[in-house]
Amino acid sequence: MRRARRPRERRPSTCKEKGDEGEMSASRSGLTGATCAVRLSLLLLLTLLLQPLYAVSATDNASDGSVLVVELNDAITPASDDMVAAALQEALVSNSPALIIILDTPGGGLAETTEILRHIEMAKLPVIGYVYPEGASAWSAGTIILLGCDVAAMAPHSIIGSAQPVRLSLTGESEPLSDNKTTNAIVALVEEKARMHGRNTTASREFVISNLNLNAEDARNYSVIEYIAGSPEDLLVQIDGMHVKNTTLLTAGRGVVYFDPPLSLQLQKLLSDPTLAGLLMLVGLYALIFGLSSPGIGAEVFGAAAVAMGLIGLGFNVNMGAVFLLLLGLGLILAELHSHTFGIFALGGLICVIVGSILFVPTSFPQWYVPGSYQRSMALAIILPSLILGLFLGFAIYKVARARFAPVQNDRFLGEEAEALDRLDPEGYVIFQGEYWRAHAEEPVEKGERVVVVAKEGARLRVKRKLNV
Repeated sequence: MRRARRPRERRPSTCKEKGDEGEMSASRSGLTGATCAVRLSLLLLLTLLLQPLYAVSATDNASDGSVLVVELNDAITPASDDMVAAALQEALVSNSPALIIILDTPGGGLAETTEILRHIEMAKLPVIGYVYPEGASAWSAGTIILLGCDVAAMAPHSIIGSAQPVRLSLTGESEPLSDNKTTNAIVALVEEKARMHGRNTTASREFVISNLNLNAEDARNYSVIEYIAGSPEDLLVQIDGMHVKNTTLLTAGRGVVYFDPPLSLQLQKLLSDPTLAGLLMLVGLYALIFGLSSPGIGAEVFGAAAVAMGLIGLGFNVNMGAVFLLLLGLGLILAELHSHTFGIFALGGLICVIVGSILFVPTSFPQWYVPGSYQRSMALAIILPSLILGLFLGFAIYKVARARFAPVQNDRFLGEEAEALDRLDPEGYVIFQGEYWRAHAEEPVEKGERVVVVAKEGARLRVKRKLNV
């Protein structure tokens, strides 16, 4: 889908669902889970039904010869190369004279970067890299993508560079990668891309070796880019008549249309954000802990869905050691809820979860090719919620332990009401204060009838049918 006008500022929309207030009993949890599954299925079905209409609309609105623009204004993720491929396909269908890739990114995945470079090289139409708007930056992977484009341009006051591969140390500081084999491979890649398009190979090498940074004026003076333009329309006027890929660009006066990715790509882009994917994994694991320890409230369903979405967002490119620690921590915490170790299992499990979260931060080179400052911010965004959730979990375990070791008060059960989950003749199960109890009835009680607790005998309740007045 394409739109003819681009808003100056776009803020991510939020979707809030407000559920019915009140307490939900355990007997209805299965219905609630089924309802959520039905709603999700309907949403997916609606998306599939709208996709053909979406494609038709894109084709009808894409035949005026306008120049198509695709934006890579976040981290380069597994969704980014799919977006570039989809934009190139639409540009061909719409007879666009060129595709402009707007770059404003801290970097991202090296594998995705090389895939984008492959799409650019194989594209039949010219691809223009453009660091935009004013003050934008294209670091690390973004710089490499710019060097690989057929035409390279920058907006005034924008910056490129900082392409040295780094990693986080144990103290949280960034340090250059000492593996010469990997660094030399990146140097060879950027030099070859610069040489292919007649650009400065020395400066391109320094981007990787010395973390060189250049503003728009210096980049043009050093022959790293060809143009400086304040807007996409200005850029189209400047490149008019340029001969690229056996094609003479006739772009002056043409309109600019921004590529609007389909729903599937928008969802993939959202989930593939490294910080969000990591948080989904972390929150999902904690939800599984609460759900499995307190069945009937549906937390385990949410936890499984969150973990699945986190894995999808990460493209299943997961540090298996970190996953093992997270799962081990999950098991230890669950064991604490059913044991009498006075928090030993919980403490060990919490340590495993925190260490696993630290190892799970998706910033290690070459999976993520970003500057050290961006790595630290991503690490903080994942580790800090882990500590907060860990404190909350510790408080919950304390409350559970306090209730477990508190003296039994049988009197508080007497006279309370429960509901028969099946026929009591004389024994069966009732739901009492949100929990399942085995019960013995003085006389047969039908399923669904209300009963009154007359005594507690160990783990069993003695009940009688409630008299209707």
